[in-house]
Amino acid sequence: MSSFPRTPRTQRGAIVAVDPFNPVASLVVFQYNPDTMTRTLTPQMSGDGGNDRTEALRLAGPPVENIRVDVEIDATDQLANGDPIAGSLGIYPQLSSLEMLIYPKSAQVILNAVLMQVGTLEVVPATAPLTLFIWGPKRVLPVKLTEFTITEEAFDPNLNPIRAKVSLGLRVLSYNDLPLLHPGYALFLTHQVVKEAMAVVGSISGVANASLPR
Repeated sequence: MSSFPRTPRTQRGAIVAVDPFNPVASLVVFQYNPDTMTRTLTPQMSGDGGNDRTEALRLAGPPVENIRVDVEIDATDQLANGDPIAGSLGIYPQLSSLEMLIYPKSAQVILNAVLMQVGTLEVVPATAPLTLFIWGPKRVLPVKLTEFTITEEAFDPNLNPIRAKVSLGLRVLSYNDLPLLHPGYALFLTHQVVKEAMAVVGSISGVANASLPR
């Protein structure tokens, strides 16, 4: 039986590392969208801990937002369909894509080792690529991973994982965290503008509903 033709197609969340030198190494589209997403917003008040009453309500910037999601990855369907990658590697490639978000590039590690051997006094630490958490068109957020837990639950005969749960902790990077010309600065500012528009819609809807007779 075919599905109802007007049923909207559910968009999938994703985590993308924007790396022009290796654009597909860390592109992770969620196989199944998480059932829940926990968001914690901590206000940034300039008057916190001080005695100046004129600063009590002054905002120092946008709230610090932390996101937690649990992602499931399962190769059962691919194995049933005879997918050659799943058959030989399980979900190891998908897990590797996620893990590479927090690894420096091996080329940079080798270069730094060479520079140290030839007597370079200061070696610049590797810089992580811009990482985006994408949850629909209204939420495209620059983030950094703060916590990463993988629970591998099943394995094939070669001990490749074929089912796993991944718990991710993400800290949203705002314009307080990034330079003005960094692309993440504009992305977060755009996100805030969209949120302000949604707040107006919500307020108007709330007033309209409150005025309806009960």
